[in-house]
Amino acid sequence: MDVFEIEGGKRLKGTIEVRGSKNATTPILAAALLSETTSVISGIPLIEDVFRMLEILESLGATVEWRGKRTVAITPGKIDPRRVDVELVKKIRSSILLLGPLSARFDRFTLHQPGGCVIGKRPTDTHIDILSKLGVAIRREEKGYRVDASTRRPGRAVLRELSVTATENAMMLAAGMPGKTVIKIAAAEPHVENLGRFLVKMGAKIKGLGTHTLEIEGSKRLRGASHTVIPDANEAATFLILGVATGSPITVKNAREEHLDLVLEKLREFGADFTVTKNAITVVPAKKLVAIREVETRTYPGIPTDIQAPLTVLATQADGETLVFDTLFEGRFNHAYELEKMGAKVIILNPHQVMVLGKTPLRGTDIRSYDLRGGAALIIAALCARGTTIIEEAYQVDRGYERIEERLQKLGAEIRRTEK
Repeated sequence: MDVFEIEGGKRLKGTIEVRGSKNATTPILAAALLSETTSVISGIPLIEDVFRMLEILESLGATVEWRGKRTVAITPGKIDPRRVDVELVKKIRSSILLLGPLSARFDRFTLHQPGGCVIGKRPTDTHIDILSKLGVAIRREEKGYRVDASTRRPGRAVLRELSVTATENAMMLAAGMPGKTVIKIAAAEPHVENLGRFLVKMGAKIKGLGTHTLEIEGSKRLRGASHTVIPDANEAATFLILGVATGSPITVKNAREEHLDLVLEKLREFGADFTVTKNAITVVPAKKLVAIREVETRTYPGIPTDIQAPLTVLATQADGETLVFDTLFEGRFNHAYELEKMGAKVIILNPHQVMVLGKTPLRGTDIRSYDLRGGAALIIAALCARGTTIIEEAYQVDRGYERIEERLQKLGAEIRRTEK
């Protein structure tokens, strides 16, 4: 098992570059299955979830060819859902994104229950509901889903909630069948819009990208296309929070201000400031960090749930009490227990809320990463702490952050990967 060994308490300095968006890459890779011809995707992050998704596509029968360090060509050809590697599907949550494109191309198939982070209940009811409104019958079985898409049809479909991946599944199905589909209460995150722009290049006609109502004119004859993935806003936010928490003038390259508006405003409430240029955001260290009344995660353009854990760490370094309220998931506070081991004062109020009492000095100790974003947050905590911290399960962080230790080393961080 790989672990991170971190010596904290140092001020960092330098530039760190944001890679391509994990949450944009995996649905775009899935969408490539809508055509039998080749799609070329550039700017992809070299992370575990992306590698697993590519392996899943290969198991279906697609050809995957690397055409550069961050560019991959996918030729789906005559894929067969019966060939899919079940063990790979079980490893990542993103495998749920196969439902949409496979429903567009095949009348009947089965799909195993997807895996992913342990962050509470992540029901697929919204996926099943929205696809059923487009004529796809999905029967839940003990280990997964049996899909009958033979009666798929375009139409008007309203999502039960602002679910990102359910929106993306509906978009891919609608793009892959002739006729007009209207999707209402659609998620509007930048990576959802990025998927839409790829589908347009493939031949779909889409109105309303970036809004909660999408009009999609689909086609049975979509073509492969070339596309570049947007930078990862969650990664950018993580590095900005790292700079604010450690009082370090870090420059985050490829951070897009328009994808981070509310995150930046929330950090300014804590006392931080930033210098913003066309292609980068630089942290201006605060003289003092002050607690804010509440950090509340919401669907876009609200504070992303993926940034809740790093913001919880930041609150430990701010004077006063901060309520952290994750409205989306009830199991996303595993990192709070690890922060307590480091000396933080974190009160678990209920599965959705914690109260952070700051400022508390953190001390290095042995802790564990239980999920992707929680693991990244614990790295921030370790870099704030005095002494040595060992973070187990480095793999969790590798799922969403490309070689994070090498990139942080360039900022002056004392972090290394070792085996335990």
